[in-house]
Amino acid sequence: MTLRCGRAIAPASMSVGKDLRMRAITVRDRDAGVGGLTLTDMPYPHASENDVIVRVHAAGFTPGELDWPATWTDRGGRDRTPTIPGHELSGTVVELGYGTTGLSVGQRVFGLTDWARNGSLAEYTAVEARNLAPLAADIDHTVAAALPISGLTAWQGLFDHAHLTTGQTVLIHGAAGGVGSIAVQLAREVGARVIGTGRAADRDVALGLGVQAFLDLETDDLQQVGEVDVVFDVIGGDILERSTALVRPGGTVVTIAEPPTVQPRDGRAIFFVVEPDRARLADLAERVRAGRLKPIVGDVRPLAETAAAFARHRRTHGKTIIQVADEHEAQRS
Repeated sequence: MTLRCGRAIAPASMSVGKDLRMRAITVRDRDAGVGGLTLTDMPYPHASENDVIVRVHAAGFTPGELDWPATWTDRGGRDRTPTIPGHELSGTVVELGYGTTGLSVGQRVFGLTDWARNGSLAEYTAVEARNLAPLAADIDHTVAAALPISGLTAWQGLFDHAHLTTGQTVLIHGAAGGVGSIAVQLAREVGARVIGTGRAADRDVALGLGVQAFLDLETDDLQQVGEVDVVFDVIGGDILERSTALVRPGGTVVTIAEPPTVQPRDGRAIFFVVEPDRARLADLAERVRAGRLKPIVGDVRPLAETAAAFARHRRTHGKTIIQVADEHEAQRS
Protein backbone atom coordinates (compact mmCIF):
# COMPACT_ATOMS: atom_id res chain seq x y z
CA MET A 1 0.00 0.00 0.00
CA THR A 2 1.23 3.53 -0.78
CA LEU A 3 0.28 6.90 0.66
CA ARG A 4 -0.72 10.09 -1.11
CA CYS A 5 -1.62 13.31 0.68
CA GLY A 6 -1.95 11.40 3.96
CA ARG A 7 -4.57 9.02 2.54
CA ALA A 8 -4.17 5.30 2.02
CA ILE A 9 -4.10 4.16 -1.61
CA ALA A 10 -4.70 0.51 -2.37
CA PRO A 11 -2.10 -1.80 -3.92
CA ALA A 12 -2.83 -3.29 -7.31
CA SER A 13 -4.70 -6.23 -5.79
CA MET A 14 -7.36 -3.90 -4.34
CA SER A 15 -9.91 -1.67 -6.02
CA VAL A 16 -9.12 2.05 -5.96
CA GLY A 17 -11.61 4.78 -5.10
CA LYS A 18 -14.97 4.49 -3.37
CA ASP A 19 -14.87 0.70 -3.62
CA LEU A 20 -11.49 0.31 -1.89
CA ARG A 21 -11.60 -3.16 -0.33
CA MET A 22 -9.58 -5.32 2.04
CA ARG A 23 -9.67 -8.90 3.29
CA ALA A 24 -11.09 -9.49 6.74
CA ILE A 25 -12.58 -12.20 8.92
CA THR A 26 -16.25 -11.39 9.60
CA VAL A 27 -19.20 -12.82 11.51
CA ARG A 28 -22.87 -12.13 10.75
CA ASP A 29 -24.83 -14.81 12.61
CA ARG A 30 -24.52 -14.90 16.39
CA ASP A 31 -25.98 -18.39 16.59
CA ALA A 32 -23.46 -19.81 14.12
CA GLY A 33 -20.52 -19.37 16.51
CA VAL A 34 -17.08 -20.23 15.16
CA GLY A 35 -18.71 -21.79 12.10
CA GLY A 36 -19.87 -18.32 11.08
CA LEU A 37 -16.35 -16.91 10.72
CA THR A 38 -15.79 -16.08 7.07
CA LEU A 39 -12.96 -14.56 5.05
CA THR A 40 -14.65 -11.64 3.31
CA ASP A 41 -13.96 -8.55 1.23
CA MET A 42 -14.78 -5.51 3.36
CA PRO A 43 -14.56 -1.74 2.82
CA TYR A 44 -11.33 -0.08 3.82
CA PRO A 45 -11.91 1.50 7.28
CA HIS A 46 -12.56 5.18 7.95
CA ALA A 47 -10.24 7.08 10.29
CA SER A 48 -12.36 9.10 12.72
CA GLU A 49 -11.02 11.94 14.82
CA ASN A 50 -8.00 10.84 16.89
CA ASP A 51 -7.85 7.52 15.03
CA VAL A 52 -5.09 5.94 13.04
CA ILE A 53 -5.41 3.32 10.32
CA VAL A 54 -3.05 0.41 10.95
CA ARG A 55 -1.83 -2.04 8.35
CA VAL A 56 -2.14 -5.19 10.45
CA HIS A 57 0.82 -7.57 10.36
CA ALA A 58 -0.22 -9.83 13.25
CA ALA A 59 -3.39 -10.09 15.32
CA GLY A 60 -4.57 -11.78 18.48
CA PHE A 61 -8.04 -12.80 19.60
CA THR A 62 -9.89 -14.20 22.61
CA PRO A 63 -11.67 -17.51 21.87
CA GLY A 64 -14.79 -16.47 23.80
CA GLU A 65 -15.27 -13.08 22.19
CA LEU A 66 -18.01 -14.31 19.88
CA ASP A 67 -20.15 -14.51 23.03
CA TRP A 68 -19.49 -10.88 24.02
CA PRO A 69 -22.40 -8.43 23.46
CA ALA A 70 -19.97 -5.80 22.12
CA THR A 71 -19.02 -8.14 19.28
CA TRP A 72 -22.53 -7.75 17.87
CA THR A 73 -23.68 -4.25 18.81
CA ASP A 74 -22.17 -0.79 19.04
CA ARG A 75 -22.10 1.32 22.19
CA GLY A 76 -25.65 2.43 21.52
CA GLY A 77 -26.90 -1.16 21.35
CA ARG A 78 -27.39 -1.08 17.56
CA ASP A 79 -26.56 -4.09 15.42
CA ARG A 80 -23.19 -3.67 13.73
CA THR A 81 -22.85 -6.87 11.74
CA PRO A 82 -20.95 -7.91 9.72
CA THR A 83 -18.45 -7.66 12.56
CA ILE A 84 -14.67 -8.06 12.37
CA PRO A 85 -13.48 -9.75 15.60
CA GLY A 86 -10.03 -9.67 17.21
CA HIS A 87 -8.77 -6.94 19.53
CA GLU A 88 -4.97 -7.24 19.61
CA LEU A 89 -2.72 -6.13 16.81
CA SER A 90 0.76 -5.23 15.76
CA GLY A 91 1.43 -3.38 12.53
CA THR A 92 2.28 -0.11 10.82
CA VAL A 93 0.45 3.21 10.81
CA VAL A 94 -0.64 4.09 7.26
CA GLU A 95 -3.04 6.98 7.91
CA LEU A 96 -3.80 9.57 10.60
CA GLY A 97 -7.30 10.76 11.42
CA TYR A 98 -8.09 14.42 12.06
CA GLY A 99 -6.49 15.71 15.25
CA THR A 100 -4.36 12.61 15.84
CA THR A 101 -1.10 13.27 17.65
CA GLY A 102 1.67 11.16 19.15
CA LEU A 103 2.02 8.74 16.23
CA SER A 104 3.20 9.10 12.64
CA VAL A 105 2.67 7.44 9.27
CA GLY A 106 5.08 4.56 8.82
CA GLN A 107 5.51 3.96 12.56
CA ARG A 108 5.44 0.43 13.98
CA VAL A 109 2.80 0.12 16.70
CA PHE A 110 0.93 -2.45 18.77
CA GLY A 111 -2.05 -2.36 21.08
CA LEU A 112 -5.80 -2.85 21.50
CA THR A 113 -8.78 -2.07 19.32
CA ASP A 114 -12.04 -0.89 20.87
CA TRP A 115 -14.38 -3.64 22.10
CA ALA A 116 -17.40 -2.22 20.22
CA ARG A 117 -15.70 -1.48 16.88
CA ASN A 118 -14.35 -3.64 14.10
CA GLY A 119 -11.21 -5.39 15.24
CA SER A 120 -7.84 -6.65 14.19
CA LEU A 121 -8.55 -9.72 12.05
CA ALA A 122 -8.30 -7.67 8.89
CA GLU A 123 -5.67 -6.23 6.61
CA TYR A 124 -6.42 -2.72 7.93
CA THR A 125 -8.22 -1.43 10.99
CA ALA A 126 -9.08 1.91 12.58
CA VAL A 127 -7.84 2.33 16.15
CA GLU A 128 -7.84 5.18 18.64
CA ALA A 129 -4.26 6.41 18.79
CA ARG A 130 -4.27 6.41 22.59
CA ASN A 131 -4.77 2.62 22.57
CA LEU A 132 -1.50 2.03 20.71
CA ALA A 133 2.13 2.14 21.78
CA PRO A 134 5.25 2.47 19.62
CA LEU A 135 6.95 -0.82 18.78
CA ALA A 136 10.73 -1.11 18.50
CA ALA A 137 12.14 -2.59 15.31
CA ASP A 138 13.73 -5.51 17.16
CA ILE A 139 10.40 -6.95 18.42
CA ASP A 140 8.66 -9.23 15.95
CA HIS A 141 5.04 -8.42 15.15
CA THR A 142 3.89 -11.92 16.15
CA VAL A 143 5.43 -11.44 19.60
CA ALA A 144 3.97 -7.95 19.97
CA ALA A 145 0.48 -9.14 19.05
CA ALA A 146 0.64 -11.60 21.95
CA LEU A 147 1.19 -8.80 24.48
CA PRO A 148 -1.77 -6.38 24.64
CA ILE A 149 -4.62 -8.31 26.26
CA SER A 150 -2.49 -10.94 28.00
CA GLY A 151 0.13 -8.50 29.25
CA LEU A 152 -2.25 -5.80 30.40
CA THR A 153 -4.61 -8.34 31.98
CA ALA A 154 -1.77 -9.95 33.91
CA TRP A 155 -0.41 -6.61 35.12
CA GLN A 156 -3.76 -5.09 36.05
CA GLY A 157 -4.92 -8.26 37.81
CA LEU A 158 -1.77 -8.79 39.85
CA PHE A 159 -0.81 -5.24 40.71
CA ASP A 160 -3.65 -2.78 40.09
CA HIS A 161 -6.34 -5.01 41.63
CA ALA A 162 -4.60 -7.57 43.88
CA HIS A 163 -1.65 -5.35 44.88
CA LEU A 164 0.73 -8.33 44.85
CA THR A 165 4.02 -7.60 46.61
CA THR A 166 7.35 -9.25 47.40
CA GLY A 167 7.12 -12.30 49.65
CA GLN A 168 3.44 -13.02 49.03
CA THR A 169 2.13 -16.27 47.55
CA VAL A 170 -0.02 -16.20 44.43
CA LEU A 171 -1.98 -19.04 42.85
CA ILE A 172 -2.16 -18.57 39.06
CA HIS A 173 -4.58 -20.74 37.11
CA GLY A 174 -3.76 -21.50 33.49
CA ALA A 175 -0.07 -20.86 34.12
CA ALA A 176 1.00 -21.96 30.63
CA GLY A 177 -1.69 -19.98 28.79
CA GLY A 178 -1.50 -16.55 27.19
CA VAL A 179 -2.46 -14.56 30.31
CA GLY A 180 -1.16 -17.00 32.89
CA SER A 181 2.32 -17.34 31.40
CA ILE A 182 2.85 -13.58 31.56
CA ALA A 183 1.34 -13.38 35.05
CA VAL A 184 3.81 -16.00 36.26
CA GLN A 185 6.78 -14.05 34.93
CA LEU A 186 5.61 -10.72 36.34
CA ALA A 187 4.86 -12.24 39.75
CA ARG A 188 8.27 -13.92 39.93
CA GLU A 189 9.97 -10.66 38.97
CA VAL A 190 8.53 -8.87 42.02
CA GLY A 191 9.65 -11.69 44.31
CA ALA A 192 6.35 -13.49 44.89
CA ARG A 193 6.07 -17.22 45.45
CA VAL A 194 4.10 -18.63 42.50
CA ILE A 195 1.95 -21.73 42.38
CA GLY A 196 0.68 -22.56 38.90
CA THR A 197 -2.07 -24.83 37.65
CA GLY A 198 -3.07 -26.37 34.36
CA ARG A 199 -3.15 -29.77 32.73
CA ALA A 200 -0.37 -32.35 32.97
CA ALA A 201 0.96 -31.31 29.56
CA ASP A 202 1.46 -27.77 30.89
CA ARG A 203 3.74 -28.74 33.76
CA ASP A 204 7.13 -28.38 32.05
CA VAL A 205 6.19 -25.05 30.48
CA ALA A 206 4.98 -23.66 33.80
CA LEU A 207 8.06 -24.85 35.67
CA GLY A 208 10.24 -23.32 32.98
CA LEU A 209 8.53 -19.98 33.52
CA GLY A 210 9.40 -20.06 37.20
CA VAL A 211 6.48 -21.51 39.16
CA GLN A 212 7.71 -23.06 42.39
CA ALA A 213 4.90 -25.60 42.47
CA PHE A 214 2.49 -26.93 39.85
CA LEU A 215 -0.88 -28.66 40.21
CA ASP A 216 -2.66 -30.69 37.55
CA LEU A 217 -6.28 -29.56 37.88
CA GLU A 218 -7.52 -32.88 36.51
CA THR A 219 -5.73 -35.14 39.02
CA ASP A 220 -4.29 -33.14 41.93
CA ASP A 221 -6.16 -31.96 45.01
CA LEU A 222 -6.43 -28.16 44.96
CA GLN A 223 -6.51 -28.11 48.77
CA GLN A 224 -2.85 -29.13 48.93
CA VAL A 225 -1.94 -25.61 47.81
CA GLY A 226 -2.54 -24.30 51.33
CA GLU A 227 -3.22 -20.65 52.06
CA VAL A 228 -2.32 -17.99 49.50
CA ASP A 229 -2.42 -14.21 49.44
CA VAL A 230 -3.71 -13.88 45.89
CA VAL A 231 -5.61 -16.06 43.44
CA PHE A 232 -5.44 -15.09 39.77
CA ASP A 233 -8.26 -16.91 37.99
CA VAL A 234 -8.94 -17.34 34.27
CA ILE A 235 -11.27 -20.35 34.51
CA GLY A 236 -14.27 -19.50 36.68
CA GLY A 237 -16.93 -21.95 37.86
CA ASP A 238 -16.05 -24.56 40.45
CA ILE A 239 -12.32 -23.82 40.22
CA LEU A 240 -12.93 -20.18 41.12
CA GLU A 241 -15.20 -21.09 44.02
CA ARG A 242 -12.82 -23.68 45.47
CA SER A 243 -9.83 -21.39 45.05
CA THR A 244 -11.55 -18.61 46.99
CA ALA A 245 -11.50 -20.81 50.09
CA LEU A 246 -7.68 -20.90 49.91
CA VAL A 247 -7.24 -17.15 50.32
CA ARG A 248 -5.95 -16.16 53.74
CA PRO A 249 -7.68 -13.32 55.64
CA GLY A 250 -7.09 -10.01 53.91
CA GLY A 251 -6.21 -11.66 50.61
CA THR A 252 -7.64 -11.14 47.14
CA VAL A 253 -9.18 -13.19 44.35
CA VAL A 254 -9.05 -11.59 40.91
CA THR A 255 -10.84 -13.22 38.00
CA ILE A 256 -11.42 -12.45 34.35
CA ALA A 257 -13.80 -15.38 33.88
CA GLU A 258 -17.02 -14.29 35.60
CA PRO A 259 -18.27 -12.19 38.52
CA PRO A 260 -17.48 -14.19 41.68
CA THR A 261 -20.38 -15.52 43.75
CA VAL A 262 -18.36 -16.00 46.94
CA GLN A 263 -15.89 -13.82 48.81
CA PRO A 264 -12.78 -14.86 50.72
CA ARG A 265 -13.11 -14.33 54.44
CA ASP A 266 -12.02 -10.82 55.38
CA GLY A 267 -10.81 -10.40 51.80
CA ARG A 268 -11.85 -9.25 48.34
CA ALA A 269 -13.07 -10.94 45.16
CA ILE A 270 -12.74 -8.84 42.02
CA PHE A 271 -13.94 -9.42 38.47
CA PHE A 272 -12.42 -7.07 35.92
CA VAL A 273 -12.15 -6.42 32.21
CA VAL A 274 -8.78 -5.30 30.89
CA GLU A 275 -8.41 -1.62 30.00
CA PRO A 276 -6.13 -0.03 27.39
CA ASP A 277 -2.97 1.57 28.79
CA ARG A 278 -0.40 2.99 26.39
CA ALA A 279 2.23 3.62 29.06
CA ARG A 280 1.98 0.09 30.42
CA LEU A 281 2.14 -1.39 26.92
CA ALA A 282 5.38 0.52 26.36
CA ASP A 283 6.71 -0.80 29.67
CA LEU A 284 5.84 -4.38 28.75
CA ALA A 285 7.58 -3.97 25.39
CA GLU A 286 10.72 -2.74 27.13
CA ARG A 287 10.66 -5.81 29.36
CA VAL A 288 10.50 -7.98 26.24
CA ARG A 289 13.46 -6.12 24.71
CA ALA A 290 15.48 -6.55 27.90
CA GLY A 291 14.73 -10.28 28.06
CA ARG A 292 12.78 -9.93 31.32
CA LEU A 293 9.50 -11.00 29.74
CA LYS A 294 8.92 -13.65 27.09
CA PRO A 295 5.39 -13.96 25.71
CA ILE A 296 4.68 -17.50 24.59
CA VAL A 297 3.43 -17.59 21.02
CA GLY A 298 1.75 -20.96 20.85
CA ASP A 299 0.66 -21.14 17.22
CA VAL A 300 0.80 -18.83 14.19
CA ARG A 301 -1.90 -19.18 11.53
CA PRO A 302 -2.65 -17.24 8.33
CA LEU A 303 -5.79 -15.12 8.15
CA ALA A 304 -7.63 -17.76 6.12
CA GLU A 305 -7.26 -20.28 8.98
CA THR A 306 -8.78 -18.06 11.68
CA ALA A 307 -11.88 -20.22 12.14
CA ALA A 308 -9.74 -23.27 12.90
CA ALA A 309 -7.66 -21.21 15.33
CA PHE A 310 -10.80 -20.08 17.17
CA ALA A 311 -12.06 -23.63 17.72
CA ARG A 312 -12.49 -24.18 21.44
CA HIS A 313 -11.20 -27.76 21.37
CA ARG A 314 -7.77 -26.55 20.29
CA ARG A 315 -5.25 -26.27 23.13
CA THR A 316 -1.80 -24.79 22.68
CA HIS A 317 0.66 -23.34 25.13
CA GLY A 318 0.65 -19.55 25.10
CA LYS A 319 -1.16 -17.30 22.66
CA THR A 320 -2.40 -18.19 19.17
CA ILE A 321 -1.54 -15.43 16.69
CA ILE A 322 -2.94 -14.73 13.24
CA GLN A 323 -0.34 -13.50 10.77
CA VAL A 324 -2.21 -11.14 8.49
CA ALA A 325 0.66 -9.77 6.43
CA ASP A 326 4.37 -10.37 6.18
CA GLU A 327 6.21 -7.19 7.15
CA HIS A 328 8.53 -7.25 4.15
CA GLU A 329 5.66 -7.85 1.73
CA ALA A 330 3.76 -4.97 3.34
CA GLN A 331 6.72 -2.66 2.84
CA ARG A 332 6.82 -3.53 -0.87
CA SER A 333 3.07 -2.98 -1.39
